[in-house]
Amino acid sequence: MKNIIGLLVFITIVLILSLSCGFIGIYNNLQALDENANSKWAQVENQLKRRSDLIPNIVATVKGYSAHEKSIYEDITSAREKLAGAISKKDMKAIKSSNNELSKTLGRLLAIGESNPELKANQNFLALQKELAQTENLLANARQGYNESVKLLNTQIRLIPNCIVAWIIRLEQREYFEITESESAVPKVQF
Repeated sequence: MKNIIGLLVFITIVLILSLSCGFIGIYNNLQALDENANSKWAQVENQLKRRSDLIPNIVATVKGYSAHEKSIYEDITSAREKLAGAISKKDMKAIKSSNNELSKTLGRLLAIGESNPELKANQNFLALQKELAQTENLLANARQGYNESVKLLNTQIRLIPNCIVAWIIRLEQREYFEITESESAVPKVQF
């Protein structure tokens, strides 16, 4: 009888230790994936900020050559402010929307620059345009890295027994940072 009770206690202890180690392993893995997604999101924010910081320089350069386009400057300022507010609130839907709006108005601004021969030849404008193109590429890469990290995190959260641990620690799936259909469309510029 003592042997059976001892065996049951031993089996119970081994089972509890195994479950605890499994829980800890899953917990640590989910935390690492969550932190990786946070890091990748910080890179997206960094590139959004870099682009936002470049825009006033481009606006100032274009402004000197095309004073008749006052509404575009107001639209860009408004879009930048919306994006900055959305980033500070960490509101993914607002970030997507305001990023889309900023991309559209920036496309209009660059089209104005392209249509003005004097501005098109201006070295400052060309340098800023090149820097903006590089920033857009860096932003696309950062967004891709973020989406990959979100994919890994979301996949792990959906697997059994990880979903149980994720539910216990209240770790939820994240949204991808995808471009909208209107953002992927070629902007139409009207003068």
